[in-house]
Amino acid sequence: MKRKQRHLGRELALQWLFLIDVGHQSIDETLADVPYGIEEIGEEGIEFARTLVRGMMNDQARIDETILKYARGWPLSRLAGVERNVLRIALYEIMDMPDIPPSVSIDEAVEVAKKYGTEESGKFVNGILGAYMRGEFEPPAKA
Repeated sequence: MKRKQRHLGRELALQWLFLIDVGHQSIDETLADVPYGIEEIGEEGIEFARTLVRGMMNDQARIDETILKYARGWPLSRLAGVERNVLRIALYEIMDMPDIPPSVSIDEAVEVAKKYGTEESGKFVNGILGAYMRGEFEPPAKA
């Protein structure tokens, strides 16, 4: 699959996950709707997006637990929808898709976060994914 198709697939996966997460749409309803103007993605890119969404949804509990572990002090509900779902996609790729180098998943996540969020979104996503890759973890202090 071409790099551009995967990149567009990640963007489509983010849009779909945002609709599921924030818009409370069903998975089946969401995955059946391919947005207008995304023809250049091709069928392979669309299938890649569906793989990302289904895979993340099947492993969401473990992925969300990982986000909470590394986003110290940031409950999922406080993360912006873009950041939360970009992290979910990237961590699914890193944890469950060994054919994709983690550095590619991280770079793509940062770029998608910047495009759909803010410059700070890219930095936040990079920081969380970098900490995960380095295995840095300090448990929160007990109250």
